Amino acid sequence: MSIFRQFCMIFVFGTIITTAITAQAQPPKSPTPVDVTPAILTEFVDKFEALGTAKARESVTLTASTTDKIKDLRFSDGMTVTKGTIIATLDIDEEIAELRAAKANLAEQKRELKRVTNLVKARTFPTARLDEQKTLYEKAQAEVQVAEARIDDRQIVAPFDGVLGLRLVSPGALVVPGTPISTLDDISIIKLDFTVPETVLASLRPGLTVKARASAWPDKVFTGKVTTIDTRINPVSRAVTIRAEIPNPDAALRPGMLMTVELIHNRTLALTIPEQALLADQDKNYIYVLNNDAVQKKFVTIGRRRPGHVEITSGLKADENVVIAGTIRVRDGSPVKPTFISNRSPKSDPTSSSVTTPTPKNNEDTP
Repeated sequence: MSIFRQFCMIFVFGTIITTAITAQAQPPKSPTPVDVTPAILTEFVDKFEALGTAKARESVTLTASTTDKIKDLRFSDGMTVTKGTIIATLDIDEEIAELRAAKANLAEQKRELKRVTNLVKARTFPTARLDEQKTLYEKAQAEVQVAEARIDDRQIVAPFDGVLGLRLVSPGALVVPGTPISTLDDISIIKLDFTVPETVLASLRPGLTVKARASAWPDKVFTGKVTTIDTRINPVSRAVTIRAEIPNPDAALRPGMLMTVELIHNRTLALTIPEQALLADQDKNYIYVLNNDAVQKKFVTIGRRRPGHVEITSGLKADENVVIAGTIRVRDGSPVKPTFISNRSPKSDPTSSSVTTPTPKNNEDTP
């Protein structure tokens, strides 16, 4: 062996021994300070937003059913009426005269029927004469009913309780069948129709809560319930129509209003952590979990997100403490000095609501 090779071997062995001695002489690495917080269960609220049009509970355009002149209008614009209230009458003088004549004829036929009945009993008149008189009496009754119906046709009445709209005719105006006189709406309850994709049909049912807003009342939320789910799905849009009813005691909502609808159709509990605890390794996600006085690297599967929080579907258990600050200074197995931070789930709002935060684990390890 040459002197040069001997020298190289001595140098290498010396370097190794020196490095080992130096490493043994160094003090142990101090724990890295980190912030940790427990994984918690959070309520996730699935919702769908849509646009809907407000409709009255009942709505009708009051019209004349015959041709004649308006004799009397018995309402004012915006008047509240009850079912059966007479709104307007047409000229009925001729019909009243016909009714009087029909009633007089009915009274006469009734008297004659009584007389003929007595004579038949006395066998003065044949039975056929009684049958003839009964027919005349029934005919007189029908004539009275026809006269009363003609008068009813000339009286426009409210078919249900509600609020009248604007007056569209004046007294003396000639109207024909179908001429609008006013509108009547029952707005004590507002019907709200909107559409949702067929993909959420399985989670829909009557009784679900809807929250609606109208541009006329930007700071007010109107709450109602789903009452009906249409039996058919639109083959073009692949959407189904939903009808909800919203109480409207103060008449703030009016038919025809465009409303923004928020339908809450599903609530589930999910395990969540703060977003800052989540780290990426190529196409995988991982976190650091507190394990006694060190951290352990765990790969996890994520799900839904909410502002500041992310759902963990696998790889983590509830109450396990995850590192949320100091992650770039630690590695798998690194000793740490944890500071426990309370984990607050997202505030209750249309997208989520909080559940009580569990007590942090490993409090005995807190220095």
